[in-house]
Amino acid sequence: MKRNLHLASYFVVLLLVFTSCKKNSFDAPIHTNNLTYSSDPGYSLFVSATEIGTFTQAQLQTVATQRGFGDFAPLIKYDVDFYKIVYKTMYKGSLINVSGLLCIPKGLPVPPPLLSAQHGTMFAYADAPSNFPLAFTGFELFASAGFMTVIPDFIGYGASQGIVHPYYDMQTSGATVADMLVAVKYYLKTKSIPISSKLFLVGYSEGGYVTMAAQKEIETNHALNLTLTAAAEGAGGYDITGMLQKVGTLKTYPDPSFFALFVQGYNTTYGYKRPLTNFFKEPYADEIPGLLNGTKNSTQINAALTTSVTSLLNADFYCALTTPGEETVFKAQVAANSFPNWFPISPTRLYHGTADEDVFFETSQTTYLRFLAEGAQNVTFIPIPGGTHETSVEPMMLNVIAWFSALAQGV
Repeated sequence: MKRNLHLASYFVVLLLVFTSCKKNSFDAPIHTNNLTYSSDPGYSLFVSATEIGTFTQAQLQTVATQRGFGDFAPLIKYDVDFYKIVYKTMYKGSLINVSGLLCIPKGLPVPPPLLSAQHGTMFAYADAPSNFPLAFTGFELFASAGFMTVIPDFIGYGASQGIVHPYYDMQTSGATVADMLVAVKYYLKTKSIPISSKLFLVGYSEGGYVTMAAQKEIETNHALNLTLTAAAEGAGGYDITGMLQKVGTLKTYPDPSFFALFVQGYNTTYGYKRPLTNFFKEPYADEIPGLLNGTKNSTQINAALTTSVTSLLNADFYCALTTPGEETVFKAQVAANSFPNWFPISPTRLYHGTADEDVFFETSQTTYLRFLAEGAQNVTFIPIPGGTHETSVEPMMLNVIAWFSALAQGV
């Protein structure tokens, strides 16, 4: 979900007036030598929890209405405590500190289910979910609807903002979410805060891709000791190969910032160390590192680039996107991150707007059909007729809350 920082001052006023914000940290002993899971794997992953403050049901209803989520207001039932969580995950063979937001609903009659919500593509460091209340994703509202909610920052933001974000890297994306869930479960246990046995995943845009990566990690890595109840994935570029092939046929693309982040991420994450002029034309190749330094948002970056694909991309690279035998190393990595040889086991819903120009509808469609062909039995595809990348969020989330709530109650 895209953030709207004009709400920042509103949140700050509420935080100062209505809450007492103790900056308490809970520090556990950490095994820094490896990620070998003990009987409680969270012991090796959890680092600290810092209290941010409390928002009431009424405050969150007001925020939902002002943010454009007015249809969610009736679902907002509980006050919520917010914490910044720091935990460990593996990146390039080493343990690093990463962070996210924990949202604890108050006054529930029964222990809540645990839900991890994955945000869409972000560029500005200030937008990291753990910067709440200055940052707001919208997923915080799930907590007030009765879910113990975690929102990972992702590698490259929050506690790890010095690292280039590994954008659309399947392994790190999935592990970062799964490790936060493990760490948070450990923290909640140390504080005697109960949760139910139900676990849900939801995400949109990049968050849809990351959610699928987390689902794969949870379903295949049994050492995590996590059992997934259901996953909802919206408008993620799961079929990256298909995405790039279509880009290679386009003359214009509305959000060149996405492509800049993607190429920069791969070039760094996989150690290609190629000059950006291999991918982009000047002056853009020279400007992209500065545009992606964490101080600018997508609107600012898009304004500095061009929507003309042929003006943005190096001509050879543009042609290689649709030419077999060209850019073989790059394309092989893309294919490896497109969920080959796997399909979801847990109940899964894929959502996508049919008029999405940012993340093409076909990426969900081809992924769904491939899952079915490989034997998937619990995957449902829900097209959103006429939905764009921005307008499809609300109908998806309304459907997801109703679905998850029914599953949480055993319906």
